[in-house]
Amino acid sequence: MSASGGTKAIVAALAANLAIAVAKFVAFVFSGSSSMLAESVHSLADSGNQGLLLLGGKKAQREATPEHPFGYGRERYIYAFLVSIVLFTVGGMFAIYEGYEKIQHPHAIEHWYWPIGVLVFAIIAESYSFRTAIKESNEIRGTLSWGQFIKRAKAPELPVVLLEDLGALIGLVLALAGVGIALATGDGIWDGIGTLCIGVLLIVIAIVLAAETKSLLLGEAAGTEDVEKIKAAVVDGAVVTGIIHMRTLHLGPEELLVAAKIAVRADDTATEVANAINAAEARIRTAVPIARVIYLEPDIYNAEAAAKGADLTKSPGADGH
Repeated sequence: MSASGGTKAIVAALAANLAIAVAKFVAFVFSGSSSMLAESVHSLADSGNQGLLLLGGKKAQREATPEHPFGYGRERYIYAFLVSIVLFTVGGMFAIYEGYEKIQHPHAIEHWYWPIGVLVFAIIAESYSFRTAIKESNEIRGTLSWGQFIKRAKAPELPVVLLEDLGALIGLVLALAGVGIALATGDGIWDGIGTLCIGVLLIVIAIVLAAETKSLLLGEAAGTEDVEKIKAAVVDGAVVTGIIHMRTLHLGPEELLVAAKIAVRADDTATEVANAINAAEARIRTAVPIARVIYLEPDIYNAEAAAKGADLTKSPGADGH
């Protein structure tokens, strides 16, 4: 996904959540439903999260500096991690608190048509946002399952929006169920139970997001397919006869660092080796365009020494995570 990838999905989600947050809060004021209050805070938190994603994408585009020579690509990971924190605290913990309070002190829902109408509107708006995120994700997902896509995606924005929208839709259904049962039975405790379920849901999603973005922050290797392309591009069979060991690291979603020790013959001249390295770098960038930082170190391959050690030709984490 490019630096602007997922922007349409983020903007769609931001517009939907702002409108939904206002509608839910109005419904809370007129009905007194705790589910509506929890959902309005949830939508407000989601709006802030989309703002964080847009800000992270903007900051990540800054040019490299002497202090940060590899650029600011990981800003997108940092802001995605902040999203998980906001979702956990503002969304999940607040909803659990509100649900507990409503269960402890239940009261009947007034003006039932407000929460029902707003929830139906919110489901429609969130469905549009979710559909946009799915459409953009399908353009880059390939043959990966949705679980694999969320786990392996190097750009955090679409997985974040997908999980947020999915959580929002499930939360709306829970809120609708809680309000509906409370209206049917006349017992406001069901509204509190629905709110409590929303809080648990948001915390689970926040934990999943935190785990995935933490992995990205720590630094992930290139995916298996890209690793194989890089290996094939390095060796020319003439001067570069093999790879002694190689490491890859995502400096950001669209910037990959490649460091490898390559095998050359003892009788190759410095000029031949230098030309071979330059050619190998060009081939790598052609095969994997996001490989922008490349360090190739020539060495005389020692089969006996290599046989004593582990298989160093495999880049750790090449399975995508």
